[in-house]
Amino acid sequence: MSLWVRCQVGSEAVYGVLQDEVIALHSGTPWDSPTPSGEMVALDQVRLLAPVQPMHFVGLWNNFHAAAAKHGYAIPDAPLTFLKSPGAIVGPEAEIAKPPSYEGRVIYEAELGIVIGQTTRHATAEQAEAAIFGYTCVNDVTALDLLHADQSFPQWARAKSCDSFGPVGPAIATGLDWRGLTIRALLGGRERQNYPASDMIFSPPEIVRLISREMTLYPGDLIACGTSLGVLPMRAGMVIEVAIDGIGVLRNRMAEG
Repeated sequence: MSLWVRCQVGSEAVYGVLQDEVIALHSGTPWDSPTPSGEMVALDQVRLLAPVQPMHFVGLWNNFHAAAAKHGYAIPDAPLTFLKSPGAIVGPEAEIAKPPSYEGRVIYEAELGIVIGQTTRHATAEQAEAAIFGYTCVNDVTALDLLHADQSFPQWARAKSCDSFGPVGPAIATGLDWRGLTIRALLGGRERQNYPASDMIFSPPEIVRLISREMTLYPGDLIACGTSLGVLPMRAGMVIEVAIDGIGVLRNRMAEG
């Protein structure tokens, strides 16, 4: 297993492999023949950035059996997807700030993120699995009251794509078995979400295969697998953490004002 991070080194954003609090820097991207530079930097001496800059940032709704059962949702025949703006992405420790024009509720959604490692279109099951480079933590932040502000048109993109509403990180983990992962959310240090990835309706390879029938996926693209029970609003000043063993803890703070 490897942990790939993207960090600020001087004026450059550089990828590297994290081990024992030290980052071995590389040239290039993790999914495109990266080359070790020979330079090592301590984790506490650099600022971690979001580990992906995707062309596509896809999210899923209603992808967990427990949540579907509690809310009375029908099990979908295919992944129920929306697009979240890549421009919403921020990294670890970045502030989450709601737009000044919005006074409604902002909720967190702790999720497992799939990072695509190769161009993928009309994939078979085997090709879809091979296309998954690794996994990361995602907080699919949502301006909940914007979603249904107009009853004639659910505004998924608007509600989920505000600046800073896409925290991702702290790393991309390769070699993980998604079936054994647990996704947790801690709000102000108190655990609010704790659910197994194995409860997914559509598994990561199935998600990739089915999305690729209609949308070409590219290296570095990000798919958030959806969330389960325990979603709540965040208040100004609160710290929200998304924790997945084997990947790390994605920590962000809700801005004041």
